[in-house]
Amino acid sequence: MQFARATLEIDGHIATLTMNHPEVMNAISLEMLGGLTDALNVIEDKRDQIRCVVLTGAGKAFCAGANLQGRNDPSKKSPNAGATLETAYHPFLRRLRDLHCPLVASVNGPAAGGGMAFALMADIVIAVRSTYFLQAFRRIGLVPDCGSTWQLPRLIGKARAVELSLLGEKLPADKALEWGLINRVVDDADLAAETRRIAAELANGPTVALAGIRRLYWESEHTSYEEQLDREVQTQRRAGAADDFREGVAAFLEKRPARFSGR
Repeated sequence: MQFARATLEIDGHIATLTMNHPEVMNAISLEMLGGLTDALNVIEDKRDQIRCVVLTGAGKAFCAGANLQGRNDPSKKSPNAGATLETAYHPFLRRLRDLHCPLVASVNGPAAGGGMAFALMADIVIAVRSTYFLQAFRRIGLVPDCGSTWQLPRLIGKARAVELSLLGEKLPADKALEWGLINRVVDDADLAAETRRIAAELANGPTVALAGIRRLYWESEHTSYEEQLDREVQTQRRAGAADDFREGVAAFLEKRPARFSGR
């Protein structure tokens, strides 16, 4: 399916959402955000079918961050970057956070600025060995956004997060893996196969439980230990009431692979 600067391919239980503006390394525009949002609407409408979403970029880049074309036109008023975040970027990021199923980022090339933040929204981040991550904001006189200042200290610690943001140096994929920023690094030729393998594993899993897992970890950053214990109880009740729990127990007792339905 074609959308504005985005495509959506549904194969069985896996939906692949692709940022599609390779001429500018899939730089993010309001047009693209609209297209990505329209694609998420389709994913939501097909939530009973789609059990894993893959986010990637067309061509040789994942995403170069915000599209700056036309920003230096002296005849145009400088845009309100903060307002754009509130009205366009943040709603999309929240949609990714609140997905009903696991999200995999298949980082096929450079991920810079907002593009890096998009990748880090995923539950599993797989990157090609040749790529890099970049907090590019300081290069154009801006501060990190799209949740970067929340995610980075939690993923790699304050010192490394501040260093990446103040210096704006490229972080190679292997170093990102060493720091614990991403999950896996593969040779460029192996990205499609590894992405498919991981996505299939998730898509064939107990979707209610997997959704609960990702929600619990998102919520854990804001709750006390006691509050999180209560949330685990509530989430476990939902998972325990699902058909897949009964199937999982039966498969365990019968010593066979589980056949999860996603319900």
